[in-house]
Amino acid sequence: MPEALDRAALPAHVAVIMDGNGRWAQRRGLSRSEGHRAGTRAAKAIVTRARELGVRHLTLYTFSRENWSRPKDEVALIFDLLVEYMKGELQNLLDQDIRLKVLGDFDGLPFVARQSLSLVMAKTANCRAMTLNLALNYSGREEILRACRALAAKGQDIDAEDFSAALYTAGQPDPDLIIRTSGELRLSNFLLFQAAYAELYFTDTLWPDFDAAELERALADYQRRQRRFGKTGEQIAR
Repeated sequence: MPEALDRAALPAHVAVIMDGNGRWAQRRGLSRSEGHRAGTRAAKAIVTRARELGVRHLTLYTFSRENWSRPKDEVALIFDLLVEYMKGELQNLLDQDIRLKVLGDFDGLPFVARQSLSLVMAKTANCRAMTLNLALNYSGREEILRACRALAAKGQDIDAEDFSAALYTAGQPDPDLIIRTSGELRLSNFLLFQAAYAELYFTDTLWPDFDAAELERALADYQRRQRRFGKTGEQIAR
């Protein structure tokens, strides 16, 4: 059983690299589509549990720019599942007071997906209990370049605050904890600027098997760490 959590010391922003849908399906002799469906169910459960615990910002790495190189039928299925999720979860998001935002190149998404996402973002815009970020058509490097171009066009001096305000995550805290499932040990172009001081948690659990207990295990591990931000342990302990 996961150890008891100190809810007063929860990370304000948890980000998750959801990985392993295909391998989960393969190990069960199922199609990759079944793996993605199982991954969608896992995402719904994690959103609900994070909200119950009091996490204020949750970012799910849903579809990277590099993912366009996957087979076309798989990509089409992923966006079909996204549209299905948006239709089915709108009322749940409203009931849980969860605001939806998209991080990434929104204009590059399929038209129907943009329509569904725009509707849910508009409907949940005034929700305040938690912000759910879906990183879609997302690239950390491109996000940084996009911010540089925008600030350079203004011809102004640039500091860290200005730069943060030009990112997709403007107005939100940087992630305190980044979780990656399936045993991979890399960030994969995810929140590269924002991850500067994030705690990293890697698990061999494949994403469809990552449930509420797994989330709580990751949060408990986070709470055992000492975040020093360049200071000494003695300074933090004072």
